[in-house]
Amino acid sequence: MKINAKDAAFSLVELSIVLVILGLLTGGILAGQSLIRAAELRSVSTDYGRYTAAAQSFRDKYFALPGDLSKAYDFWGVAAGCTNTQVTDAGGQTGCNGDGNGLIRITGVSNGWMGEGSRAWWMLQAAGLIEGNFGAGAIVTSALVGTNVPRSKINNAGWSVHTAQYAVQPMGWGSYGNSANWFMFGTYVGGNPTINGALKPEESWNIDTKLDDGKPGSGNVMGGDGYLGGGLFMNRCVDARSATGNYDLQKTGSTCAMGFAF
Repeated sequence: MKINAKDAAFSLVELSIVLVILGLLTGGILAGQSLIRAAELRSVSTDYGRYTAAAQSFRDKYFALPGDLSKAYDFWGVAAGCTNTQVTDAGGQTGCNGDGNGLIRITGVSNGWMGEGSRAWWMLQAAGLIEGNFGAGAIVTSALVGTNVPRSKINNAGWSVHTAQYAVQPMGWGSYGNSANWFMFGTYVGGNPTINGALKPEESWNIDTKLDDGKPGSGNVMGGDGYLGGGLFMNRCVDARSATGNYDLQKTGSTCAMGFAF
């Protein structure tokens, strides 16, 4: 049977319906992506609250901060796979122990950046205060997301913990903080904690505003340019690395790492 070309073509009504359907599908996909990202950003605040509560519970029970506890080997030792001669840090502490000085130190150790920061997650895990398997407290050279530090719902991002004396100053926050110890949120960069960029400036500002003062260089929540290693920083999360700086909200790249006091 011969088909008339007129009969084989789409009518304007049919084309309109197809376009409407395509528009709805596109809008639905974009809306879905937005909802997923919003949930990921909410998880940052949720994780911060959860880890802060865990650290406070640890301090109440053991009278020391996670990572800094000088009697960790006495509590968990061999059962946790940690030997008492595994590692000696610059403070003379061996095995799983911290030095008990109230600071979660990351430098000044014999073989790496992480120091007590890597032990902190192991101690919280050993105490049953967080879920995960973060090793046996050994000092390691880098924060490996999902291996020795917790993983975030945001792609490739995770959490480190250590004293502002070392961790915060390189990112321009330094003495502006109200706390000696911080949770650091960002992506991994070789030989360092999780201080590479993971968030857009607007996203960091949003989290900072909800939890603190909305300023990257003051308060208990701070933001800074992600650290690339070798003295280089991502360009740019903030307009100035100072207590009076602001998030550079016109930037669209994931250039921000964040610090959360506890």
